[in-house]
Amino acid sequence: MISSDDFIPFAWTLVLGALGAIVAGTLGLPAPFLIGPALFVTIGSLSGRRLLVPLALRNACFVVVGMSMGAGVTPEVVTAAAAWPASFAMVIVISIVLLLSAQALLRRVFHYDRMTALLAACPGHLSYVLSLAADTRGDLASIGIIQSVRVLALTLLVPLIVELSGASGAGAVVLPQAMGLAPLVVLGVLAGVCGLIFLRLKVPAALLVGGMAVSILAHLSGLVTGTIPQWLQIPVYVLLGSMIGTRFSGVRLAELKTAFVAGLSVTVVVGLISAVTAAGIAHLLDVPLGAALIAFAPGGLETMAAMAVIMHADPAYVGTHHILRLLFLSVLMPFMLSRFRSL
Repeated sequence: MISSDDFIPFAWTLVLGALGAIVAGTLGLPAPFLIGPALFVTIGSLSGRRLLVPLALRNACFVVVGMSMGAGVTPEVVTAAAAWPASFAMVIVISIVLLLSAQALLRRVFHYDRMTALLAACPGHLSYVLSLAADTRGDLASIGIIQSVRVLALTLLVPLIVELSGASGAGAVVLPQAMGLAPLVVLGVLAGVCGLIFLRLKVPAALLVGGMAVSILAHLSGLVTGTIPQWLQIPVYVLLGSMIGTRFSGVRLAELKTAFVAGLSVTVVVGLISAVTAAGIAHLLDVPLGAALIAFAPGGLETMAAMAVIMHADPAYVGTHHILRLLFLSVLMPFMLSRFRSL
């Protein structure tokens, strides 16, 4: 349920998100249902208006994105995954490289303290990073802004880069027929239950992973066929894009200035490193460039997962890489924080 205090901010968020999607679609931008809402809601947030997406609705969106990803996992995809171990290993390596590179930039150029620089440099897992930051002496506001700028910038830029590079799969992939309403409801309920179980077990991105796991099992077993219907996918993407923009709600322009420049600088550095890595992996392993670019982009898991579906990139390849990165960061970050505390 949406409280009376949240109803108006949520209504404004929906209006701005829908308007952004329409404008981006009219302009022919790639991934318009993510890019448009993210940009318009960000502008609305920075203008001082309180905007939000209710937690329950946000969680439901994560489940649906997971289901969409799982629908793309076929027996043929599982067979092809035998060629991915080297790519998985590179995700671990590149996560460390991105973390250390961004941290050095924030320390030496922007003069953030060691703890703030480390947490702001973490290449993904925003909610987890902010929860860690709350227990440290790091600058929580700067960490949140730098991380949010990275997510927003990558959401806007990755589809454009994929499109301009000619790596988009649009038009080359024939999507299977959408599943019927009955299997969709049953799958959604089971996915939600699985996501809640994972949440209790403290699995990173639990709701998305739960939706993906149930959908994969259902599709591989042949119990369910088809994709998530467009009438459900499109509103979910609009809400996800809007959610990115709401992270700037309540941020004062005075505190935004330095952190915003720092966030853009970090995004440029980690984006270039990720793009070069993705190009190398695509060449060496014969992975489609579009899928590799999205898989190695250090953006938000939910957003990149949705982008993979929209851009017709291999959702299994993209999803497993981002999940692996989050699992690795979940172990690495507490270790790094404890090491820094002891210095």
